[in-house]
Amino acid sequence: MPTRRHRTIAVALAGALLAAIPMPSAAARPAPAGPSTISFSGMTWEVKAYNRKIGPGPNFFAAENVSVDPSGRLHLRISQSGRKWTVAEVIGRESLGYGTYTWRLAAVPELDPNVVLGLFTWNDAPDFAHREIDIELAKWGNAADPTNAQYVVQPWDAPDHDLRWTLPPIQGSTIHSFTWAAGRVDFRSTTGGGDLLTAWSYVGADVPEPGGENPRMNLWLYRGSAPQDGQPVEIVIESFSHTAP
Repeated sequence: MPTRRHRTIAVALAGALLAAIPMPSAAARPAPAGPSTISFSGMTWEVKAYNRKIGPGPNFFAAENVSVDPSGRLHLRISQSGRKWTVAEVIGRESLGYGTYTWRLAAVPELDPNVVLGLFTWNDAPDFAHREIDIELAKWGNAADPTNAQYVVQPWDAPDHDLRWTLPPIQGSTIHSFTWAAGRVDFRSTTGGGDLLTAWSYVGADVPEPGGENPRMNLWLYRGSAPQDGQPVEIVIESFSHTAP
């Protein structure tokens, strides 16, 4: 059996060997991953992040493209690192069901034709077309399209399930909402001061029933294609709210 003296010498030698091994500097260590969740408008939201392309798009989703500023506003970004473009999405942890979903946006810049802003509900299960109800700002890659926004009750390609419209350049905030009830969805967009921009209603068999869907927000690239102008994009969402019926 080794004596206490032998064990002491062995420990000392092990310590000396460890000290001789060069440790990476702080600059060389991998940066910590971005946050898995954020708090915004009184709710917890999961931040979507993948190192492989997934839908929508498909795109690379990066946690660093999501942040909440000191005023409590949500920032969603599309950014470039080398030749790789990454996008943003957050997913509410709560399933809210029927009621009025309202987003208040800071002044929206003119979006590149390949950029899509989505304000919507979604369930990964396929029932009721994933329970997807959408407010989207997008030209879907078509720079010549005079419209740049739409309301949709999925499936989008069924007759009378969407309205294409034009959000004009507005310096201040805009408010976008839909009220989801049994058998109908009523959409509405106004200026921050309450002046009506557009409203539309869908009444039909494809209004989904509630069940496990979550509110979501994303900023992504159509077909995963880089912005046509080659510039990064940032959208600021001032608030989100849900009012139960």
